[in-house]
Amino acid sequence: MKLNDIRDVAGATKRKKRVARGPGSGLGKTAGRGIKGQTSRSGVAIKGFEGGQMPIHRRLPKRGFNNIFRKQYSIVNLGQLQAAVDRGALDASAAIDETVLIASGVVRRAKTHGVRVLAKGDLKSGLKITASGASEAAVKAVEAAGGSLTISPKVVAPEPKPSKAY
Repeated sequence: MKLNDIRDVAGATKRKKRVARGPGSGLGKTAGRGIKGQTSRSGVAIKGFEGGQMPIHRRLPKRGFNNIFRKQYSIVNLGQLQAAVDRGALDASAAIDETVLIASGVVRRAKTHGVRVLAKGDLKSGLKITASGASEAAVKAVEAAGGSLTISPKVVAPEPKPSKAY
């Protein structure tokens, strides 16, 4: 095989549509855009535009609420902790905190307010865990397995206010 023998697969390339090349082409004169109006012009992007009428996304009532002050935690389940202990990523005898969880790969990163432990899954080994948050069921399950779960809130630095440049 030589370079001059290489060809595209049949149907891989398609000829571009040549518009406004006379009436015989079938796309002459208005080039398939119809007659006059906004959409026959170039530079038109009218996704939600309804001709001056109030668009439907503004007519419909809004529902729900997004709390901008919500706390964002990285979630760890007890089953994930037990799996990490079983495969040797976590040492059951050592104290486990957020930095250990990130280093072992159980958590990718601690979000704004740290790591929260939830009770999904079974925990067999007694672990000494320190986290930013935990559910009551998780605390009971860790204590039942012979471990301890301490909650120490992560200190979040306040965001700096933007300076006013006049």
